[in-house]
Amino acid sequence: MIIGAGIGGLSAGALLAKKGYNVTILEKNSQPGGRAGVWKKNGFVFDMGPSWYLMPDVFEKFFKIFGEKPENFFKLKKLDPSYRIFFEGEGITDIPSDYRKTMELFKTFEENGDKKLGLYLKQSEFLYKESLKHFIYRDYRSFKDFFRKEIILNGPKMHIFDNLAKFIGRYFSEDKLKKILSYSIVFLGGSPKNTPALYSMMSYIDFKMGVWYPMGGINELVSSLVALCKRHNVKIYYNQPVSGYKFSDKKITHVKSGKKEYGADLVVVNADYAFAETKLLPEKFQTYPEKYWNKKTIAPSAFILYLGIGKKLKKLKHHNLFLEKNWEEHFEEIFNKPSWPANPSYYICAPSKTDPSVAPAGKENLFILVPVSSNLKDNVKNRKIYRDKILKHLEELIGEKFIDDIEVERIFSINDFSTLYNSYKGTALGLSHMLMQSALFRPSHKSKKVNNLYYTGQYTHPGIGMPVCLISSQIVSEMIESDE
Repeated sequence: MIIGAGIGGLSAGALLAKKGYNVTILEKNSQPGGRAGVWKKNGFVFDMGPSWYLMPDVFEKFFKIFGEKPENFFKLKKLDPSYRIFFEGEGITDIPSDYRKTMELFKTFEENGDKKLGLYLKQSEFLYKESLKHFIYRDYRSFKDFFRKEIILNGPKMHIFDNLAKFIGRYFSEDKLKKILSYSIVFLGGSPKNTPALYSMMSYIDFKMGVWYPMGGINELVSSLVALCKRHNVKIYYNQPVSGYKFSDKKITHVKSGKKEYGADLVVVNADYAFAETKLLPEKFQTYPEKYWNKKTIAPSAFILYLGIGKKLKKLKHHNLFLEKNWEEHFEEIFNKPSWPANPSYYICAPSKTDPSVAPAGKENLFILVPVSSNLKDNVKNRKIYRDKILKHLEELIGEKFIDDIEVERIFSINDFSTLYNSYKGTALGLSHMLMQSALFRPSHKSKKVNNLYYTGQYTHPGIGMPVCLISSQIVSEMIESDE
């Protein structure tokens, strides 16, 4: 039995069914995908969550297990430019998909910027490849697993104990370049100052592997996972919120959903980990009780606007980032002094620049995301104030009026994450990737108190993001097989 049809639940379901298990997935909501769901209105099709398709090699490795390729399910397009950055008061920079052009770009910002980038990415590539080879696809059940030969030998080279901001500062002095190399950490739920330098590997993923887009939207990936599940006879039931379990000794025997009870030999949870531990399990069976979560650094939530615009906007690319000059203030307002950001950096996705299927002809599909602290006061008044603030700023930023041309609009924020996904404190992502919340220090894939209970998804190792959720499910499926 699998609880939750997000990326983790669907991938775990397909993997286990392929191994011969009889799999049923119970999904709380009316559609699959979890945070990677879709919302449609008046001809506009909005990916509600993830919008960056990175680490294509991980997707290829996953589909290869089934004798498939991603391209057998959806058409991938490499974006060029990869994304556009609006620097507050300092112009616009497009990041080319061609690495050689990116080196030339860096050279214009800083003396020997191209050579510095070459050295930085050499280290970034080493971190990425070593991590995939030795660390990411492994489970960590104890310190014994962590202190293996590969980690002891390569630990210093992995820069585990450095933070990303200091690490980048060893190579570059120009503020813009530092931001270009660390913006992605926000999507991993951290800040450059609290995230290990190990995650500088994201720059190799970004500049060398490229930014891709599945035509039709990210939900095409969800559809492909559903197709794999159906191929292997996985049963998926929607509108089935799980309320608890029946136990015999230290094993779950039944999963409860409303008045229904489903028999289960083992359970894999892809629902919000904190919710599943503290709300679905009796206290005696909780490996991670409420006091555990209260001590953790929770990744940001988000203030999201889904907008259908009745005209095209000239100054935007597919992916766009607005970065404040003093962006450290925004990070403070997320992690240290929780409040609605006064001068936020934010992200704008306009997939209709690439994909005509997500908006009516001549119109624009916009997804605007502002990272905000979880657990803020999220009400109609604050939403209206913040909505007006962001839209007015964006109009000024791109030099185009569009507010009066909005045909479709939806606001999605902290309360919605809590309601739709049972998200802890309304976080959009889960646990931040700090050193003491990485690898061994993330919640375990297997319950320590219930013998047949497992977890997959962004709270577990390797962590946040679609490709690593696929890896989490691969780890869990192998664990289950070895535990049998």
